[in-house]
Amino acid sequence: MNNFKSMCVVMLAFVGLSSINAQEEKKEGYEFKKIYDLDATSVKNQYRSGTCWSFSGLSFLESEAQKLGKGDLDFSEMFVVRNCYSDKAKKYVRLHGALNFGAGGSFEDVLYTLRNYGLTPEVACTGLQYGEAKHVHGEMDHVLKSYVDAVIDNKNRKLSSAWHDGFNGVLDAYLGEYPETFTYDGKEHTPQSFASEVAGLNADDYIILTSFTHHPYYSKFIFEVPDNWVWGEVYNVSLDDLQEIMHNTLKEGHTIGWASDVSEKGFSFKNGLAIVPESDIEEMDGSEREKWEAMSKADREKMMYSFDAPVKEKEITAEMRQEQFDNYLSTDDHGMHITGLVEDQNGATYYKVKNSWDVNNKYDGYFYASEAFVMLKTMNIMINKNTLPKHLKKKLGIK
Repeated sequence: MNNFKSMCVVMLAFVGLSSINAQEEKKEGYEFKKIYDLDATSVKNQYRSGTCWSFSGLSFLESEAQKLGKGDLDFSEMFVVRNCYSDKAKKYVRLHGALNFGAGGSFEDVLYTLRNYGLTPEVACTGLQYGEAKHVHGEMDHVLKSYVDAVIDNKNRKLSSAWHDGFNGVLDAYLGEYPETFTYDGKEHTPQSFASEVAGLNADDYIILTSFTHHPYYSKFIFEVPDNWVWGEVYNVSLDDLQEIMHNTLKEGHTIGWASDVSEKGFSFKNGLAIVPESDIEEMDGSEREKWEAMSKADREKMMYSFDAPVKEKEITAEMRQEQFDNYLSTDDHGMHITGLVEDQNGATYYKVKNSWDVNNKYDGYFYASEAFVMLKTMNIMINKNTLPKHLKKKLGIK
């Protein structure tokens, strides 16, 4: 009996220690405290299509519609994709193929479509007419590219009057017939009337900004990335200004369209984090390097890219940004949607980012990108121009 009692005491003590250890384990990792957390529609899934730019750009516009009191609208990504593919084909042929032609695009494509064609709800243009439940564009992308290349290489020595109708016919087969009109909430609309009356959106309310040193600050330039087929212009500001703009936009209750490079090892959608650790083998002294090289590859990566707890990150400069861009280390890789700002247990800030890769990660389709990662890897941002601080509006000549 006494032995049993002693055993119970030991077991209780063990349970108590286990409980304490469990609590300590729970305290490890990233702990985020909300600064700004803005409205956004549900997370979507671009699946096997290169259309992140459309998903993220429209997610941003859906939040803008929410801000205008229009409710939770669900815009059709494939309506934007279809219009851009059709017009991109014209320019590609006009330039004899000397233009990037593929599934990629930019935020400018979304504004281009809104300005010239309007928008539709998802129900009016699902873009799933080819036997798939989700977006699988490999075949379509290849067929469309082959088509325009054949038009350019044809033996007739001049273009027929039918080539573009034929191209749109391929789009009809994959994405469905063009929705000239449709019924929404019991009323007939065109894409233009839906965008203006139902969504309340005006493309002129939105601007795209970046920060690079190869063009003068507070000027506009055509952004030199392959997917900028519309040759859209961006406003160029200093790195400090870019950070101020992003923080002020969120403070004003508006979200941000964010184009970035996510090919870095410090990006992990599974873990819901994007960071730029300070550790860099090129900057180590001799003894540090010896210890580093003695580690296994797994231990080295764990040390540099630990997603278990906050790590010290690099101080980002304009020169670092420019070097990454000039050496193709930062490319127009992925479009996303920033919906908030948080602070970790050490006081470092992170942007809350809505992705378009479904909800199967740690934060249900969202992740947190550190200030360092965003300042280093941002290609450009799309914002409501009315959130710009007055002194920057004046510098940029924006009314």
